[in-house]
Parts: sequence; structure tokens; C-alpha cells
Amino acid sequence: MLGHCDCPQFTLATQSRFYIIERLFVIFVSIIGFGYFYEIFITKPDLSSILYHSFVPSLPTSNALVLAVGIIGATVMPHALFVHSWLTKNKVQEKPLEERRRIRKLHLVENIILLTIAGMVNAAIMIMAATAFNPHNPGVASISEAYKTLIPLFGATAGIVFLLTLLSSGIASSVVGTLAGQAIMEGLLGKRVNLWLRRFVTRFINVIPTTIAILLGLDPLNILVYSQVVLSIMIPIPMIPLVIATRDKKLMGEFVNKKITTLLAMIFVGLILVFDSYLLFSVLGVV
Repeated sequence: MLGHCDCPQFTLATQSRFYIIERLFVIFVSIIGFGYFYEIFITKPDLSSILYHSFVPSLPTSNALVLAVGIIGATVMPHALFVHSWLTKNKVQEKPLEERRRIRKLHLVENIILLTIAGMVNAAIMIMAATAFNPHNPGVASISEAYKTLIPLFGATAGIVFLLTLLSSGIASSVVGTLAGQAIMEGLLGKRVNLWLRRFVTRFINVIPTTIAILLGLDPLNILVYSQVVLSIMIPIPMIPLVIATRDKKLMGEFVNKKITTLLAMIFVGLILVFDSYLLFSVLGVV
């Protein structure tokens, strides 16, 4: 039932009330952030270890590499790039030049603040997981076991907060995915597709692979991790054209990216390609 919570967001999007969508995402991220910072507070991680590993990362095993690449995919998400572009386009479309300049500056500040908060939330997730689910505590083989592990160690409140953060994260991810589908279909077809038809098609496509995986008895946690790895491998597909387009002055006019922005974007794309390539070559036994 909760999977159908993207209906209001769809309706709002078709009515161009994009500010409401953004505020809903702020609420979801706030719930997630509060939940994991609360978990950090009660699990009491080692601050010296956090500081050390923040500057000296390590990948001790091949599984750690898979998780690292999966974290990149879960954080950046290639379809989120489409949603960002789509929302920005609809904000400035048919606006006068001065209004576009104002929106662009506001959008830049919003992104810096929100992505900083998102980075802190991601760090909180990893810190909490490393503290609560470590070799000294019982093994965790599934999300349900993670919930059951938290309760005896840190109390019932910790388990409830953990569930609420997962619920908020799942709804937010579902909305981003469906909005991305809308943005891509509009761009490819040049027109809007019926809301309920689009919803039925995207839901039907989503259900097929998960249903097959469940029938085959595959581990849900492994499916989750490897799906994030696939997302990471797909990031360069929209990101490289985006970098090329936003550095083209003929296309962007006065809103073209500065050279330093383009350089940083190319560096990050290169790093993602290095991680993805190394993982693929490791799987193939080349390295």
C-alpha cells in the first residue's frame, strides 16, 4: 500500500507544483537523517576511528569493493540526474532572464546545502552500521535481522527508529524512480503520457525482476547490494553527456558551466569509471 504513495507526487508534478515535491523530499531526508543520527547517539561509536577512516579509507576484501561501488550507486543514482534536470527545466521554463538568474543562484545554494546534508546522512548510516553490526555483535544476514539485532542491544526505540528511516528511504527512492521515468518518457516522446498508464507500465516492469528473484529464492540483501552496483555502473551513461552539454556555450549561453566546475565533474566521472572498471575486471579475473 505504501508503494502507492507516489500517486500524490505524480499528480503534483503534472500540475507543476514542484516546490511541494521538493518539500516532501526534505521531510523524507529529515526523517532519515534524524533516525540515523539518533542511532549514532545511542550506539556511541569510536570518534577516533571515525576521524581516521574519514581520511584513510580501506578496502580489505573484494566484498568491501562491491559495497563501496554499491554505495556510490545508492548515493548518486543515475536516474536522479534526470530528475534534477527535469525539475530545474520546469522551474525556469518560460521565465524571463532575470528570473532564471535568480532561480539558478537559489538552486545552486539549495544543492550545496542539501547535498552536504545528504553526505552527512550517508556517513551517519555507515557509522551506525559499523558500530551496531560488527564482529562483536550477532551476525546480520537480512534487514529484518538488523531490526531484531538492534532491539536487545540498544532498546526497542532503536529498532522502531531504524524501521521508520528505512520506510522513509524506500518511499523517497520510489518517488525518485517514478519521477525519473516520467522525465525520460517525456523527453523521448516529446509529450506527456497518461498518468495511470505510465504508472501501470513502470510498476509492471519493476515487479517482473523482483518476482523472479523471489521465486528463485535469491537473497534479498544481495539483490539490494548488486542492484546498487548496477546503478553505479550506469552513472556515466547520463553523466558524461550532461558534463559535455553543460560546458557547451552555444547550448547553455550565459549559464554554461565554469571551467573549474567542468574539471571537477570530469574528475568525479573518472573516479567512478575507475571504481566500476576495477570491480568489473576483478569479477572477470583480469586483476
